[in-house]
Amino acid sequence: MIVYGHRGAKGEAPENTLAGFTHAYRHGVRHFELDLVLSKDGKPVIVHDLTVDRTTGQEGSVSSFTAEELAGMDARRSGTPWPRTVGIPSLETLLNEYPDFEHLQLEVKKDSRQRLNILCNRLIEVIQRRDLYNRVAITSSDHWFLQQARRRDTKVRIGLVTDRKFPKPVNAAARLHCDFLCIGWRMCTEAIVNDAHRRGMHVSTWTVNRIHDMLQLEAKGVDSIITDYPTSTRMYFDNRSKAALHLPAGQNRADSTQSENPVQTV
Repeated sequence: MIVYGHRGAKGEAPENTLAGFTHAYRHGVRHFELDLVLSKDGKPVIVHDLTVDRTTGQEGSVSSFTAEELAGMDARRSGTPWPRTVGIPSLETLLNEYPDFEHLQLEVKKDSRQRLNILCNRLIEVIQRRDLYNRVAITSSDHWFLQQARRRDTKVRIGLVTDRKFPKPVNAAARLHCDFLCIGWRMCTEAIVNDAHRRGMHVSTWTVNRIHDMLQLEAKGVDSIITDYPTSTRMYFDNRSKAALHLPAGQNRADSTQSENPVQTV
């Protein structure tokens, strides 16, 4: 089971900050999901909302600030307490800091067509320049944006983010020629997973914070989960794998799973 840290490590550190990515990275996490919005000076910055109000306490749209100004803000206001000031980083800053990550899901938030068009150009340029074709997927719930990304470079991997039953998620993703289906975990069924796999898609579920739910999704065949608690989740699955290596002959994987005492997060 591949574990992606949601917004870095949203449940363990301030969301979408270098502090969160660093915290998870030091605990062995190499897969991350993060959100991107375009700054005033045309740089992809890592922030969930189109405004800075919720996470920084300041007011205004992200588009009103340069990347440097956003980096100088204090993005600790919402979520997990943190002892040091941490700002809103740019995507390039994260890539420079941790060039050996394994995979990133770059979720682009809905925005104006003009700004999305510029952001799409910037992301494709970053992927091409850094040769990240196999290590990055551009994801979004905005169908138009995904079409634009596919049109600009057919080698770039894209993924549909959805938690709606209609239009049918797999059909919608297939029409967009997606490589990833990023689906809300509560509506994920084995039939959806099997259909997506038949069409060559990686199925990633969000946002999953209880081990019990992760195991049920694993049984349905999902490829990865996105969680607010990537370090404790990784620890559970790593410990399970180690325990399986030392099982007496004849004891199966299901027995080992039942014998564990999973740490559940809420």
